[in-house]
Amino acid sequence: MALTVCRRFFRDSAVLSRRLVVSARLEHAQWSLASGNLVCSCGRTNPSFIPACSITSDTFVSSLLKGNTAEADNRRDRLPTSVPSYSGDQMSLLLKHPDQPEHAKVLKVAIIGAPNAGKSTLSNQLLGRKVFAVSKKVHTTRKRALGVITEDDTQIILLDTPGFITPSKVKRHHLEKSLLLDPWSTVSEADLMLVMVDVSDRWMCRRLDFEVLKCLARHPDIPAVLVFNKVDGVKMKDKLLDVTAELTCGVVNGRKMRIRPVIKPPRAEKAPERESEEPQDQDAADGDESVLSKEQLKTLRTQKGWPRFKDVFMLSSLDREDVETLKRYLMVAAKPGAWQYHSEVLTDQSPEELCISMIREQLLEHLPQEVPYSVTQSVEFWEEDEDGQLNIMVKIHTTKETHKKLVIGTAGQMIARIAQETSEHLMCIFLKRVKLMLSVKMTK
Repeated sequence: MALTVCRRFFRDSAVLSRRLVVSARLEHAQWSLASGNLVCSCGRTNPSFIPACSITSDTFVSSLLKGNTAEADNRRDRLPTSVPSYSGDQMSLLLKHPDQPEHAKVLKVAIIGAPNAGKSTLSNQLLGRKVFAVSKKVHTTRKRALGVITEDDTQIILLDTPGFITPSKVKRHHLEKSLLLDPWSTVSEADLMLVMVDVSDRWMCRRLDFEVLKCLARHPDIPAVLVFNKVDGVKMKDKLLDVTAELTCGVVNGRKMRIRPVIKPPRAEKAPERESEEPQDQDAADGDESVLSKEQLKTLRTQKGWPRFKDVFMLSSLDREDVETLKRYLMVAAKPGAWQYHSEVLTDQSPEELCISMIREQLLEHLPQEVPYSVTQSVEFWEEDEDGQLNIMVKIHTTKETHKKLVIGTAGQMIARIAQETSEHLMCIFLKRVKLMLSVKMTK
């Protein structure tokens, strides 16, 4: 909805005034660039790159502030809910008494899976707004985050979690403990689990991640739905039936499946041997024996799937029709109960957390593999001026001089590009003008 409204405002405006401001402050240098012909697509990368740290549109913002643009144009669309740009306002909204109707329904959904399965992308699509960072690299989501869908009498609470990871990998790569703990703690409070699998990965889709299997075994009473993501990347669609049979152990909703086997080429027969070694490596030091017995763990190691899935969905999280089908399913699955949040709540993340996560997304997208995981960000300044423009200053901390140079880029173009694309996302989240200033500092 947010993207549609943004584009509609830009298209319908008779006069579109654009101000592009760049300010990339480094230790001994400062750049300032300006241009006047970039049209913001609220999330899409502009084909002709113009380095800019902030993108503002007086026409766009003034239309939003009026609040009745869609109605005046006799359209059914209404302005999307925005995230407050101040932490205090966001906290007040989260504590606000839910404005639920008489016959309210609610459903808490935990979206779990292996790293990079597309959990955050699906969450954003279900919400209709981008409030979760998305990247092609693993571990983009560092901790559990919450999104809220409120339509009519139903409230769906989406719990977006980091991909499951083992303690040995957390220790080896010096990752945050939230990556290890949050997926497990989140599932315990859910009414329904969506288990996502990247079916386009020919190796990973042949069996469920072992950590996911252990989670399902620890919570057998919580209904679970299997979601195959990225089906558009599978050329041989009939193989999806084979994968379904394997990951469900041939049983869905208590009923056995009857699927005609697909004849596989000889080279595909070696795949299970490679996969069977993965669970043993992952479970080497996870310490879950106190919850699951050795016999249970031994049984899980021999399983490729889970026989208690309630339903199976095959979709592409980028396909609106596919996502709407899943969304309607969740709406129907909601049970009578009290709402937990006011209808204006979109996420429980603070404005600063949203800003940091969007910057991290761009760092992951544009920098080499090892760099984004070794840098940190801190908010230095956050204030709205008299004209309603949100001014943000964020410092990026690196530990190596080479990483600092990569973040800055040639003549400051990389840091300017990161700031530009982050500003676009933040403008659509807060629905106001945003000026983002990035600086880089090396800390020993």
